[in-house]
Amino acid sequence: MRNVFNFSAGPAALPKEVLEKAQQELLNWQNLQVSVMEVSHRSAAFMQMVAQAELDLRQLYHIPDNYKILFLQGGARGQFAAVPMNLLGAKKKALYLNSGHWSKLAAKEARLFGEVDEINILEKKAEKWGVKNVDFSAIANDYAYVHYCPNETISGVEIFEIPKVGNAVLVADMSSCILSRQIDISKFGVIYAGAQKNLGASGITLVIIREDLLTQTEKNQIPSIWNYAEQTQQNSMINTPPTFAWYLCRLLFKYWLAQGGLPAIEKHNQEKASQLYAYLDQSDFYYNVVAIENRSEMNVTFHSPHPTLDILFIQEAERQGLLALKGHKVNGGMRASIYNAMPLAGVEALVAFMHKFAHQYR
Repeated sequence: MRNVFNFSAGPAALPKEVLEKAQQELLNWQNLQVSVMEVSHRSAAFMQMVAQAELDLRQLYHIPDNYKILFLQGGARGQFAAVPMNLLGAKKKALYLNSGHWSKLAAKEARLFGEVDEINILEKKAEKWGVKNVDFSAIANDYAYVHYCPNETISGVEIFEIPKVGNAVLVADMSSCILSRQIDISKFGVIYAGAQKNLGASGITLVIIREDLLTQTEKNQIPSIWNYAEQTQQNSMINTPPTFAWYLCRLLFKYWLAQGGLPAIEKHNQEKASQLYAYLDQSDFYYNVVAIENRSEMNVTFHSPHPTLDILFIQEAERQGLLALKGHKVNGGMRASIYNAMPLAGVEALVAFMHKFAHQYR
């Protein structure tokens, strides 16, 4: 088969080695003569796999012991509702930092459950979009929690500095940057992420929550499926979990540990992003509208001189095996999602094609 590089924003590419391992075990997992999708989620074999997945993730992401790990359903969109249901508490008011499409949608959902103050932290300087000062320590304690989205997949804006919120609870939607670089987990109260970018397959959602936050909710006021305390007590198994997606997470955690863990992943991602942005910076054909300090390492957005050329670029790129480069409908243009599984060779192939296309159509 011809080599292809999948730049999809999600569901995104997975490492070939992980897919091959899943293929090998598909009909006979753990020598049980059945697939992981066919065994009981209460069986000893599956429970052992779940326990190992958590241990590997704790090691990989340096998750402190006073944090619980949940593998839930409903995607990050489900967490848009679960977070306010669980965390609003007596204050009944939260602060949402708006840096783009997904953070704005999270704030909209939270308003169904309580009062939300929303602060736009985007600013435009010299035709480039960037992020304003993220020090909210003077006001954060007035709120039950402060929510933000470190990486906006649509616009390609990433916030590398962790917002300052004093002693307030910081919540982050890390769906598109989870496991992409090293972070200090202890700065956060809750981290949540859909799996389909860097964790595995769609259908399962990671929630990392500080233990003390589990006691803040009235158990009877929240549906059990969204109740963090109850899900913790039930080991994320109030209902039948997406067993195959959970299994893929386990394979992926093991794989990234074998590759050198977060230091190696971070270095690899920085190298890919640097190479692609370096080409864009010297090009007089393509342009990117994100400030250098906030350019996403996961989702690189760019445009050609005209929308008709954007369409042609996407069509010709696909014929060259460079897939899913169409930008989101909200933003247009092109978007190269270069999550953990994208090899450097994929970025090199994209840059070579971009150069050829620009030379042909300038």
